[in-house]
Amino acid sequence: MNWHIQKPTLTGQRFKTRKRDEKKVFDPTQFQETIVQGLNQTGSDLDAVAKFLDASGAKLDYRRYAETLFDILVAGGMLAPGGTLSDDLTRTEFCLFTAQEDLETMQAYAQVFNKLIRRYKYLEKGFEEEIKKLLLFLKGFTESERNKLAMLTGILLANGNISASILNSLYNENLVKEGVSAAFAVKLFKSWIHEKDINSVAGSLRKVGMDNRLLELFPANKRSCEHFSKYFTDAGLKELSDFARNQQAIGSRKELQKELQEQMERGDAFKDVSPKEEMKKNNISEQTMIGIVWTSVMSYVEWNKKEELVTEQAIKHLKQYSPLLKAFTSQGASEILLLVKMQEYCYDNIHFMNSFQKIVVLLYKADVLSEEAILKWYTEAHVAKGRSVFLEQMKKFVEWLKNAEEESESEEEEAD
Repeated sequence: MNWHIQKPTLTGQRFKTRKRDEKKVFDPTQFQETIVQGLNQTGSDLDAVAKFLDASGAKLDYRRYAETLFDILVAGGMLAPGGTLSDDLTRTEFCLFTAQEDLETMQAYAQVFNKLIRRYKYLEKGFEEEIKKLLLFLKGFTESERNKLAMLTGILLANGNISASILNSLYNENLVKEGVSAAFAVKLFKSWIHEKDINSVAGSLRKVGMDNRLLELFPANKRSCEHFSKYFTDAGLKELSDFARNQQAIGSRKELQKELQEQMERGDAFKDVSPKEEMKKNNISEQTMIGIVWTSVMSYVEWNKKEELVTEQAIKHLKQYSPLLKAFTSQGASEILLLVKMQEYCYDNIHFMNSFQKIVVLLYKADVLSEEAILKWYTEAHVAKGRSVFLEQMKKFVEWLKNAEEESESEEEEAD
């Protein structure tokens, strides 16, 4: 018996594929030539371009050559690292970079990309990668090419064709240092806001955690709210500079709250706190400051769930931190705001519903709240949350304050 007979193997076997499953195999050069030829025939008729791209997707391997495809549509040919066109390959004069530099033309180009990606959904990721890459190549493009790309990117962002995370590319150190990122951002945000509005921009930036990073479009020595505000306001984007300023303030407030809570954990005494210094350092008002202090003080404690015990716990806790609250209530408006914050807190935290009046009395005795502020809150400055409950709670104390005020007035008259 011959034991050396080879077993049958599938290696090298050819299976017939059904005609409809066949796809022509292309190398990048051939692929590029086909696309370039098609674009040269359709010329600047963007409807014809969209139809050509739609039909070609059935014959060409878009999945494999997505980068080549997008390079050609944007720059007219394959891009070498850094953003220059590869010399040895065919190219077309009909692309984004040679189009007219106006918003209407860029909107029409955005439609071409939109239709293509809607038709071939698998191109979505490749397209986003392409935009990220193009942003890194900005220095290799002319100013006009950058402007067109910026307008197109803003329109694509407004329409949700790409994620705002692509803006990460603009934080590239070299682009930032040479002012390319900031100039590009102006054109981009202008077209984005033109398509939608500042709320759309804010929402998209928040979604990808970039709402606090706008200042990074500038080098470290120019990374201030003032510089950002002037630059974008001068460029006609006041809405964006206001948004950035607001985000910066929110960031400072969060940072400050964290700092305060860390100080409480360390058991630091707050007797030496300098309100003016803190407010100047963080560029915020006393009213904003008292809101932060109240939130920090109240969120530092694990509160008792029993209503009868929580008041006692709150009084003890607030007595300890009354010097800190007092430091930031030198203005009547700050006292009113503190009372409103207290009202909202006691309403939102159901166990505190019956503690409100006792907390007010404590802070009155600690000289944090004046009788004028309490009376003003009672008559007109309170908010809707739990109004009837809290006004009822305060009724007797307010009457006592009014009587005390009348007595002191009559005493003064007698003395005169």
